[in-house]
Amino acid sequence: MKSLQYIMLLWLALPILVNAQTEQEQKAAEWVSSLNLNDAAKESRVKAVIAKHLTAVRDWHNSHPASTVPAGINPITGEKLSDLHREIIADSAMPDSVHKNLMTGLRADLSPEQVIAILDKYTIGKVAFTMQGYKAIVPNMTATEEAFIQKNLEEAREMAVDYKSMKQISAIFEIYKNKCEQYLNNNGRNWRQMYKDYVNAQKAKKQAEAKK
Repeated sequence: MKSLQYIMLLWLALPILVNAQTEQEQKAAEWVSSLNLNDAAKESRVKAVIAKHLTAVRDWHNSHPASTVPAGINPITGEKLSDLHREIIADSAMPDSVHKNLMTGLRADLSPEQVIAILDKYTIGKVAFTMQGYKAIVPNMTATEEAFIQKNLEEAREMAVDYKSMKQISAIFEIYKNKCEQYLNNNGRNWRQMYKDYVNAQKAKKQAEAKK
């Protein structure tokens, strides 16, 4: 009787599992299609690498919920861990081989620029978007400052691809944004003041436009 119930449960769950798998494959196909590789064999290999990675990230995330991490405090800030923090802790324990297999697979068939394009698909172009924000906020950004920020945002992007939700991806970027802002503070800038000046300038601009 129990065996029959188990079979019925599997049968009912099968469409969900199939649809979920198809979703990963569809996303991989769309991303690879955007590269215009014009090489069917290469496209197939890259799609398989990405779909396998997306599936591994999903499966790990789903089988390691926030509840698997004991409630506690952040040892740096002393604040209570949020559910998002606990999710990130749980997902960060995913085997390193999952990330390594993705990067090795991409680099085997793609140019460095194409690899970056795929990583940008995972993170919806956050590197360029965030850099644009920094350039708008930091007046007369130097080449050294730009290089430091770019390097950290690229590191954030590569780390973020191993997380399932956009909230998690944004939180990973926040880690590296904090590093960038601390770097600016340590090298003669005042991040809080620059951000305040930028916000005030934007408000003044909107008010001026509204009076036209």
